[in-house]
Amino acid sequence: MLDVEVIEEPAAAVAALDPVRAAVLAILAEPGSATTVGRRLGLPRQKVNYHLRALEEHGLVVLVEERPRRGLTERVLRATARSYVVSPGALGRSGADPARTDRLSTRYLIAVAARLVREVGLLARRAEAAGQPLATLTLDTEIRFASAADRAAFTAELTGTVTALIARYHDEAAPGGRPHRLVVAAHPLPAPGCGTAPSTPASTTTPTERAEPCPTPPAPST
Repeated sequence: MLDVEVIEEPAAAVAALDPVRAAVLAILAEPGSATTVGRRLGLPRQKVNYHLRALEEHGLVVLVEERPRRGLTERVLRATARSYVVSPGALGRSGADPARTDRLSTRYLIAVAARLVREVGLLARRAEAAGQPLATLTLDTEIRFASAADRAAFTAELTGTVTALIARYHDEAAPGGRPHRLVVAAHPLPAPGCGTAPSTPASTTTPTERAEPCPTPPAPST
């Protein structure tokens, strides 16, 4: 079972984004049947079976075992991943693309992040199919700046350091060398709970949950 699966197919994305099916996927982070899922969601087993068939058709759940139950065969299924993210590739030509975005805009960062999901998702699937590891690097941390001046100074120093490292290690003519994409990004953290669903465990998530509203950001200081 994967920690995160990238959904590339449009039909699979539609299936996963359905509120009831999204709740089913969350419950099936642990193996379950139509009966157990229906009990959790308060839905008839027949209706849950309908959703399970759609999720299975799109490769979002897999059969774990079949076992006899009261003269019938009960199918136990499990989600293919603990969580999912939809690739911009699922949107086709309308998916986010840095090449169609102003490099100086905030939206450019979103487009770059979307490209990261698409490219790494594709590479991860190829590596898994070949039974080989995929070499990646992730740096993820938080920093609190005392002032805008400190933020600007940090940006300048970071840019200089990264530029020097690239100049030291980049080799355009190395035989067998492989290009890598390096992305360095920074953005303010959202306020706690802003734009996210309540922090409820996945096992109890229901389709009725909604994201909390975000406060209006303050105007930038001059």
